[in-house]
Amino acid sequence: MIWKNDVKTTVMLTFDFDAETLWISRNKDNYKKPGTLSQGVFGAKVGIPSILELLRKHDIKSTFFIPGLVAEKYPDRVEQILADGHEIGHHGYLHEWVDPDDPEKEREIFIKGLASLENITGQKPVGFRSPAWETSDHMFDLLIEHDFLYSSNMMDSIDPYRVVKNNKETDLIEIPVQWMLDDAPFFLFNVTGPSRPIFPAQHVMNVWKEEFHAIYNRGCLFNLVCHPQIIGRPSRIDMLDNFIRYMKSYPNVEFATGSKVAKYVREYY
Repeated sequence: MIWKNDVKTTVMLTFDFDAETLWISRNKDNYKKPGTLSQGVFGAKVGIPSILELLRKHDIKSTFFIPGLVAEKYPDRVEQILADGHEIGHHGYLHEWVDPDDPEKEREIFIKGLASLENITGQKPVGFRSPAWETSDHMFDLLIEHDFLYSSNMMDSIDPYRVVKNNKETDLIEIPVQWMLDDAPFFLFNVTGPSRPIFPAQHVMNVWKEEFHAIYNRGCLFNLVCHPQIIGRPSRIDMLDNFIRYMKSYPNVEFATGSKVAKYVREYY
């Protein structure tokens, strides 16, 4: 992809601020388990301030995707994110996974989460990331109907692109994601069911460094997805700090929000 102003690669640092909804959206029994829910509380209590401090240190603007319920419960954190000049994107209401067979329920949840974010922030989000990247045939229709600028849910490309509906390009931009550039597959642990091992931070940094180096050589977009309750642990914040320094060591790297990337693609592609 050709970026303007001699930029070789654009980096998006994005954060899915799920808090407790990560644990209750798929297992309502967790409402009664404060220990389990405390992992989400950590994201709000410790993770968000640590991330904001790190982003200020590096003078980077990021995008935070937030479920409506989380915005309602932690409006002070939302205010702090906005005060630092970051973007807030739509991320459902209760971090509900989409049921492709129930489009009316999907619409209801989408509108409910959108209304919450508008009420708390005073502005309409322009980007949407579906919880767990679960999608349906109706998702793009909803985003186009509500005049969203971009989606960040698909894994069919590295660079962003215009979404095609009914064999026609639309003005909706897709900013692709990938599981290897998400902290959850490496760090998320669930004691009540099958779970992955918890990897050392250095291992994850090596994976991300390898992918960044390869993406940089191709001049593509690097879109990293992290979660405050996961990346917010001290050793992982230190790792992210070092990883940002690593990316900054490459010439002509730009850090941007989702909306900035999508506006560029809409204008030039």
